[in-house]
Amino acid sequence: MNSLLISAIVVVWLMIAYRWYGGLIDRRIVRPDDSRETPSCTQYDGVDYCPGRPIVLFGHHFSSIAGAGPIIGPVAAVAAFGWGASILWVALGVVFVGAVHDYIALMVSVRHEGKSLPEIAREVVGNRARLLFMVFVWLSLILIIAVFAVVASRTLISTPQIVIPTFAIIPVAALFGWSTYKLKLPIPLGTVISLALLAACIALGYRFPLSLPFAEDAAFKIWFGLLILYGFAASILPVWVLLQPRDYISTWVLIIGMVVGFAGLAVTRPTINAPFFTGWRSATQGPLWPMLFILIACGAVSGFHSLVAGGTTSKQLAKESDGRKVGFGAMLMEGAVATLAIACVSAGLMWAAPKDSPTSLFGVLEAGGPIKAFGSGYGSLTAPILTFGIGTLVGITMLKTFVMTTLDTTVRITRFITAELLGPRLPVFRNRAAASLLGVVGAYLLGTSGKWTVLWPVFASANQLVAALTLIILTAYLIGVRKPSAYTLYPAIFMLATTLAALVWNGVRFLFPSDGSAPNLTLGIACVVLLGLGVMVATEAPRSVRAARARAR
Repeated sequence: MNSLLISAIVVVWLMIAYRWYGGLIDRRIVRPDDSRETPSCTQYDGVDYCPGRPIVLFGHHFSSIAGAGPIIGPVAAVAAFGWGASILWVALGVVFVGAVHDYIALMVSVRHEGKSLPEIAREVVGNRARLLFMVFVWLSLILIIAVFAVVASRTLISTPQIVIPTFAIIPVAALFGWSTYKLKLPIPLGTVISLALLAACIALGYRFPLSLPFAEDAAFKIWFGLLILYGFAASILPVWVLLQPRDYISTWVLIIGMVVGFAGLAVTRPTINAPFFTGWRSATQGPLWPMLFILIACGAVSGFHSLVAGGTTSKQLAKESDGRKVGFGAMLMEGAVATLAIACVSAGLMWAAPKDSPTSLFGVLEAGGPIKAFGSGYGSLTAPILTFGIGTLVGITMLKTFVMTTLDTTVRITRFITAELLGPRLPVFRNRAAASLLGVVGAYLLGTSGKWTVLWPVFASANQLVAALTLIILTAYLIGVRKPSAYTLYPAIFMLATTLAALVWNGVRFLFPSDGSAPNLTLGIACVVLLGLGVMVATEAPRSVRAARARAR
């Protein structure tokens, strides 16, 4: 099967879906009204609530939701289940589940003064469910901060060529924000200047790789501490200073990288050598359902996206008609990134090659993980344009840039959740610095202790549980305001059933290992707790829906 043809079909489908299904959601549910002021205007403070230009806000939202997710999940899914099932879930899931989830979550938050979805849950599914949901989300965010900072730190150690561009983008972004917001420099001109500066920094980093003159463990702690400090500073600065411009510039890095990647695909036109379907059960991941739909989250649907939509993006949306471009459009672009990732590993790497080959899928996965596999596949596709070595570095740099954007956005969202959770009883946490400090201290302790490795294996299920709970909240809300709810109800049922099944599967696997090894009590108990949360909300959801219907009469 020709990889270019498959990729082109998916990309064209995503373009059609934006106009067709996105327009349908607009007309039947959202009904954007630009005469209604958004929270960025009514609650403007110049720090968190600040109207963003559509293209800049799109960049922020896309960079924040993307991270490494649309790469890691699809790469692992291809290795476990083949490329066919992976590409089908991306193409269908991103349109009918993910984009709907993101867009409606964004607009519901906009209609509720920019509050987070866990906070909105109070009036939709009750205070008890809201409290549990919020605590669960807060703990998940701490884990995300720790893991992304750990991944970024290790990448800085293993790939010293990206040290200069990683940190140089911070002053470049601040310059872009200051020049466009304060000096009113045209955005296109500011974009060209910023990208030129960033390109020079990438070239400088390639020419002068930087490594810390310490042992690996000490170097890791230094980079990790610096990244945590960066996340803290970025979370309390006004969004126009760093968050918006950094994410916007990062989006252009990925867009350019995608264009080059698809151009390489068009030039090389490699045949997909991975199997279309490897079977209903993977030796490493388990049964196709539910595990494929847990493995591929970003790129199809991810609960983390609702936290970004209701955390930072809703506070920066200048007018309601921009919502579809940002919420629906950014998710579809993430689907395109996942499609490129699938092409990179199913056609750019070799399924049956010896493991010592630089283009062996399983060899590269074993040696460097999904990020290295994507980079190698990207390098293979773009070799006629960039050479294999430079292409691999560009692929890894793309991911590294997005890991950093997700890091600073996550710290800011954690600050919002902390203020909503603890602020009413402990006023000190209404302070930006205090709320952010609590989150980063927790992430620092988790990351440096190494305990995150114990919990991370169940994070994928936890993330999809957030998506299922968000869809339940959105369904109850839509019923309450007399809007068609089927667009969120059926995805909610599917995601809840899938997530609960995955938690049961993993819980049994961890508590009763089939190979006779000792049970993993920590992960097993974590699965049981998450399963309990999901069941509790699932049992309360019908009551909430009935109450919403009664209020709507």
